[in-house]
Amino acid sequence: MDRLEAMSMLLEVVEKGSLSAAGRALRVPVPTLSRKISDLEARLGTRLLIRTTRKLSLTDAGVGYVAAARRILEQVDDAEREAAGEFTTPKGELVLTAPIQFGRLHVLPVVTDFLALFPEINVRLLLSDRNVHLVDDNVDMAVRIGELPDSGIIATRVGAVRTVICASPDLLAGHGDPRHPDDLAELPCLTAEVASLSTVWRFRSTEPPRRLEIPVAPRLSVTTTEAAAEAAIRGAGVTRLLHYQVAEAVRAGLLRIVLEDFEPAPAPIHLVHAARGQMPLKMRHFLDFAAPRLRRALAAIDSTG
Repeated sequence: MDRLEAMSMLLEVVEKGSLSAAGRALRVPVPTLSRKISDLEARLGTRLLIRTTRKLSLTDAGVGYVAAARRILEQVDDAEREAAGEFTTPKGELVLTAPIQFGRLHVLPVVTDFLALFPEINVRLLLSDRNVHLVDDNVDMAVRIGELPDSGIIATRVGAVRTVICASPDLLAGHGDPRHPDDLAELPCLTAEVASLSTVWRFRSTEPPRRLEIPVAPRLSVTTTEAAAEAAIRGAGVTRLLHYQVAEAVRAGLLRIVLEDFEPAPAPIHLVHAARGQMPLKMRHFLDFAAPRLRRALAAIDSTG
């Protein structure tokens, strides 16, 4: 039997939580997957998985074997990368992910400049507003906006971004500038239906120091942040977005930021990658290339006010 293949299948089953989910991810029939793991257990002379109709769990032997298998497969992967020259020459495919609008505005220019310098590196840039799983989705590096969970990822901070309340000058001229978050109840509001933006808008008050949570009944709700910014420019209402999503409109005078004294703490932005052994040169070169450029881009956003 191919033990490395069986190890990979076992790890996929453990990570996905079921044979059917692992079978779909690997595009392997469930009976084949089950047989491979049974053959592995027979070779080892011990059970690794406890299978019930409701869930899978590891035996004590399985816990130790899975940890060892993960290390072995990472070492094999590193050996293949080294044999292919990825540790001595920057080459190969680099898979990156970033939020859609941030990626289009700020990551894509960095990537195109990077490609011009490193002709042996190809890049796949996955733009998505969901947090793609680095290991499961075979992603080398990601841009993450917000506080990071306490996990095994390695993070390089490149800056932070404000969460701002903004509206068109004409709308504010007609309604007056809100002086306190409570004043938003008197204004039409619009929201973007994405994970980081809800219909409860959070603010900070310094006198007295406390967190404010203001429920918002949106006059208009849209499914992208770009649509929310465009609707705000057209005077449909007040919106709450990340600063980079409206920086150009603010600079052009199409939107104006209000309630700045009540903004929550800026959200950190990191470049992250999975913790593993030696970093391939393609990743090291991209990190060294991208981090200072993203820091400058984020600093330029802050200068728009």
